[in-house]
Amino acid sequence: MKLKSFFYFLVLLLMAVWVILLFIATQENGWRFYLIEGIITFSLVYLVYFYKKVIKPLNSIAGGMDLLQAQDFSSRLAPVGQREADRIVSIFNRMMNQLKEERLRLREQNHFLDLLISVSPMGVIILTLDERISMANKAALEFLDAGTEEEVLNKTMDELTGSLAEELDRMPKDTTATIRLSDSRIYRCSRLSFVDRGFAHPFYLIESLTSEVMKAEKKAYEKVIRMIAHEVNNSVAGITSTLDTVDDALQAMEDTEDLRDVMKVCIERSYSMSRFITNFADVVKIPEPQTEEVCLNDRVIACKRFMENVCQSRSISLRLELCEENPVVSIDTSLFEQVIINIIKNSAESIGENGEIIIRTSASPLMLEIGDTGQGISKEVEAKLFSPFFSTKPNGQGIGLIFIREVLMKHDCTFSLRTYPDGITRFRICF
Repeated sequence: MKLKSFFYFLVLLLMAVWVILLFIATQENGWRFYLIEGIITFSLVYLVYFYKKVIKPLNSIAGGMDLLQAQDFSSRLAPVGQREADRIVSIFNRMMNQLKEERLRLREQNHFLDLLISVSPMGVIILTLDERISMANKAALEFLDAGTEEEVLNKTMDELTGSLAEELDRMPKDTTATIRLSDSRIYRCSRLSFVDRGFAHPFYLIESLTSEVMKAEKKAYEKVIRMIAHEVNNSVAGITSTLDTVDDALQAMEDTEDLRDVMKVCIERSYSMSRFITNFADVVKIPEPQTEEVCLNDRVIACKRFMENVCQSRSISLRLELCEENPVVSIDTSLFEQVIINIIKNSAESIGENGEIIIRTSASPLMLEIGDTGQGISKEVEAKLFSPFFSTKPNGQGIGLIFIREVLMKHDCTFSLRTYPDGITRFRICF
């Protein structure tokens, strides 16, 4: 029973007693009458005193408990005029002030953290206790190739499509790793946890290293290629000049045909070495794209015709699956056609003999895809694709994919190269 209810019950009980006493007093005379009146007056005074000293302080404290339960930290208790109770009221009000300031501070900090996370270039993904995504900021959505947060919320990593989600799902707890994907993107990823209400919540931090690593790689291989090209070309020029002079001298002599043939082979090998180094130097000197609006299907058809003879000699069929819209793209025709030709050439070399290359275009999303039925790419090789000088071919120079990467990045395209579960290796280019 609440204090007010109890007090009202007590008042009603006393009023009933007073009525009875007054009725008795009217039947009596003398001192008994005054005695009953005195008892009534005393009980009335005591009732008022009891309310001020007991009921009112306790009722105020009970109101404070209700405020705490409702988490209403803005309201305060008024003094009740009782010393001990007012001390409690004062302490309670100070506590409410501190709780209000603490809540306000926490809200401001949480708002700042939310704002910081939302605009951070580092991807942040927070998971629930059952490993489902509860929050992903804008950078994380971009890294996961997701359009909106609703596309990933309440999903586990293995339910998402994409290479990065697969790699994140494989990461052990409390570890940090550098992940290099088949589309040349590089990330430093951490899978950590924080404690909230006694439970450890896992989360991911994803930092893109693509631009920094590519700049460092490009700076390094440009320097190496320039040094090698300079030294080789200078040496080749001197060697070929000397060999030509010796060949002219041997021409006037008899029985020197065999020696002259050897000299010609040496000269040809010197020029071959110069051409080999020139191929590397061409990667460094890729010009800036001179873009124009062209129809994607038309460029694909032109490249198919150019490569048909090469594929037919290997018994490889070239099949087109072009969208009806014939989408328009802004590209440097010369550079982009060279990219398509290189990809088809790589597909043909991967197949070897007897296979199929499928070229597909799409308007929504705007995409070019070249697939082949070749040997496929293992997970170990995927991580090394688009690395300078890396090649799986016995006589490969490792510059073909570097050239493709540089041209596509200059066109602001995203791309990927991987073998899918159906056995088809697909090179996808998204505009």
